[in-house]
Amino acid sequence: MSTTQEQAAAIIHPFDHLMRADRLPHIMCAGCGIGTVIHGYARAISESGIDPDKHVCVSGIGCSGRAAGYVNVDSYHTTHGRALPFALGIAVHNPELTVTVISGDGDLVAIGGNHFIHAARRNANLNVICINNFNYGMTGGQVGPTTPVGAIGTTAPQGAIEQPFNLPHLAKAAGASFVARWTILHVRQFMDAVLRSMQKNGFCFTEVLSPCPTSFGRRNKLGEGLDEVELYRQRCRIENGAENLEELGIDIVDHEQTITLGNFVDIERPSFLS
Repeated sequence: MSTTQEQAAAIIHPFDHLMRADRLPHIMCAGCGIGTVIHGYARAISESGIDPDKHVCVSGIGCSGRAAGYVNVDSYHTTHGRALPFALGIAVHNPELTVTVISGDGDLVAIGGNHFIHAARRNANLNVICINNFNYGMTGGQVGPTTPVGAIGTTAPQGAIEQPFNLPHLAKAAGASFVARWTILHVRQFMDAVLRSMQKNGFCFTEVLSPCPTSFGRRNKLGEGLDEVELYRQRCRIENGAENLEELGIDIVDHEQTITLGNFVDIERPSFLS
């Protein structure tokens, strides 16, 4: 191999073929964790052994919704809150496809909440990745369905007062076959959870906690993105198979409260097309 060939080989990333290079560099804020999630998803595609042409990525509206535009598989950037019904239509029409939804907490369980519970109830063959940054990051930092009590947002300058959703508990209660929660710090575990979801039938849900330093972290004095990742390192504990999901809520602004991570549910039950 010539020197020129060696130099060319050195700058080729193993996942280059899975990314849309013409869309890079991305538009995410410094410290945002969405890029890490996209990388984990791309790596899961690579390790799944499934032809990339058989993968489909669907996203909704919001910062997380940009994910579908960066991965080099068949992608759909859908309307607000409607990623799941779009994805369900694809999965039902062509069961040979591996359909993954990547979107945010607001898109999936606020305006999209009805679709979420019924897709899980039906146990549709979908892999759902919810990037939870505890607020509506793209539209100005409003509180959302996962904002912890007491956290500050533009629509709650004195602190949120509504009880947030516990997403793993919600997914399990609605009938999901696989339920996990990780953070962008736990990259390997997150990627393995997504890979497991690609191997299973039924509704598979992975929540991944991610910093939003611009809209959420700044207002709640969490520091930069790396500071929030350090918070995950200090406060997270792993309990795979945890059964008491109703007790595993998150209060990211209370530094005394533990955040529990793990693969919580991995069961077999008839899927929507069984």
